[in-house]
Amino acid sequence: MSPVEVERKRELTGSAGGVRARLVELGYREAGAVTEVDTYYSRPDVDFLETVECLRVRRRDGFAEITYKPASTSVTHGRDDVIAKRETNVLLRDMDQAHDANLLLESIGMVLLARVEKFRTTYHRPEHPGLTVALDTVTGAGSFLETEIVDDDTQRATALLKEVEGRLGVEAYPVVSLPYRDLVLRRGT
Repeated sequence: MSPVEVERKRELTGSAGGVRARLVELGYREAGAVTEVDTYYSRPDVDFLETVECLRVRRRDGFAEITYKPASTSVTHGRDDVIAKRETNVLLRDMDQAHDANLLLESIGMVLLARVEKFRTTYHRPEHPGLTVALDTVTGAGSFLETEIVDDDTQRATALLKEVEGRLGVEAYPVVSLPYRDLVLRRGT
């Protein structure tokens, strides 16, 4: 069975300093901070905002990739806003290829939806290699905590996600069910 990414995000109201301190207290290690720029597309005959599909070109310092996430369903998007989808990622050789990928998608008629700029600081725990906790500041949308687990067992990953959020004490922060793309589009209008 191929791995699934299980994730949930919460909007951080106020400072992320308390969450950052709790991560360190629990033994998480900062893995780095980057600025990512994501360019999102849709098909001309299918509105990816409606289907909650994702087709994006991502670039950051020395890295670029194309990602596709399938449409959301009641199976992939649970009632507690835990999202579990298989991603298809195509790693590009370098950041210059991100520009070429954007040109290719536009040339074949894909519809540009949005560009999202995000400053992300990631944290990991050595005993959980598939677990990432990220603190994100998204231009035009706000600050968020995103917990992601890559595993081939969705139930195990969901249980770990809930456990991590509990230990971090973030249950009071509102759960955000929309992708950053949609938040930027909604708050930009």
